[in-house]
Amino acid sequence: MVKNKILAVIPARGGSKRIPKKNIIDVLGKPMIAWTIEAALKSDFITDVIVSTDDQEIADVSKAHGAQVPFLRDLFADDLSPVSQATVSCVQEYCKKNEKPSIVVQLMANCPNRKTENIDDALKEFIQKSRKFQISCFEFGWANPWWAHKLDKNDIAIPVFSEKLRMMRSQDQEKLYCPTGATWVAMTDDLIKSGSFYGDNYVFHNIPWEAAVDIDNYSDLEMAKLLMLKSSRR
Repeated sequence: MVKNKILAVIPARGGSKRIPKKNIIDVLGKPMIAWTIEAALKSDFITDVIVSTDDQEIADVSKAHGAQVPFLRDLFADDLSPVSQATVSCVQEYCKKNEKPSIVVQLMANCPNRKTENIDDALKEFIQKSRKFQISCFEFGWANPWWAHKLDKNDIAIPVFSEKLRMMRSQDQEKLYCPTGATWVAMTDDLIKSGSFYGDNYVFHNIPWEAAVDIDNYSDLEMAKLLMLKSSRR
C-alpha cells in the first residue's frame, strides 16, 4: 500500500461509431467497461474509481459494477476532443468536492485484457521512479513497423523508412514501441497544467502485448475475446 491518494478515471463516452455502444457491449458475459472497473477496484494503490461519461446507460452499468459516476460529462464528449481533456475536466470536477489526489491514472474501457497486476505494476514503477507522466506501451513484434509502406491512390506501395533501415536483418533493427490506452499515469498538478498525459519528458511503461489490446473495431474485439479465453484456461 502507498500513502498517495490515487484517482482512477475511466473515460467512456457514449457516441462510439465503429462499434455502437462499444463501452458496454458484451465481452464474455460482462459489459466491456466492467472488466476495467473490476480490475481498478482490486488495485492495492487506487483510492477512488470514477467513470467519466456523457451517457446515462453507461453510467448505470458502471455504478452497477462498483464505479462512482458523480456527474455526467458535458464537455469533451465528441469524437474529436483528446481523451486527456476529458480526464482533466473530470479531475477538476472531482476536486470541487473531494481532496485532490496526488496521482491520476487513466484506464481506457476498451482495454479489457489489462489486469489488476498490470495497473499495480505501472503505478509501482511510476511512484518508485518519481515520474510525472507515464504511458503504457508494448513492443512491436511480428508486425514489423520498419517494413511499413503507404499506398497512393493507385495502390503503389511507398516505403515509410529508408532502404537501409528496411533491409537490415530484423534482429539488427532497433526495437520500436507502440502506446496503448491501457494504463496512463500522471502527477495531478502536472496533468492539469499540461492538459495531456503526453507532458514534458513523458516515459513509456512496457506491458505484454496481450494486455495492451485496444478494441476499436470488431476484429479487435474478437482477438481480445480469444486472448481472454486463453488466459482464463491457464
